[in-house]
Amino acid sequence: MTVTSDATAAPTKPWANRSKSWITGMVLTVLIWAFLVFDVVGKLTKPQAVIDGTLQLGFQEKHILVIGLVLLVGVVLWTIPRTAVIGAIYLTGYLGGAVAINLRAEQPVAGFVLSGVYVGVLIWVAMILRRPDLRRAVLGR
Repeated sequence: MTVTSDATAAPTKPWANRSKSWITGMVLTVLIWAFLVFDVVGKLTKPQAVIDGTLQLGFQEKHILVIGLVLLVGVVLWTIPRTAVIGAIYLTGYLGGAVAINLRAEQPVAGFVLSGVYVGVLIWVAMILRRPDLRRAVLGR
């Protein structure tokens, strides 16, 4: 009689038993997360391009760190599965502020003003795709 141990068993892929919607949601989540982390790092390291862009929006340079930390809180909340819905709500509010600020600074609508809306919609699409419980609550399916 041959006994196979767990150590000799073929490793399984972590996504093998996941639905296509969950995988799509996770891919979207990782892409959005990378974009938001890139934004946080830019605000925390303050390269000249970030300083110039922030000044154009009517903020002072001293505000960049605070904006970066506020965004970091939202990204961390959204990253933790247990607080992901709260994080998505938080980020939606943050992005709404970005829309208002870009509108007030008279930035181009499609490229700048609505960019917060685009990211916010993608956050929620990713959440609904990867969380069947949320999908049922929102869409009734």
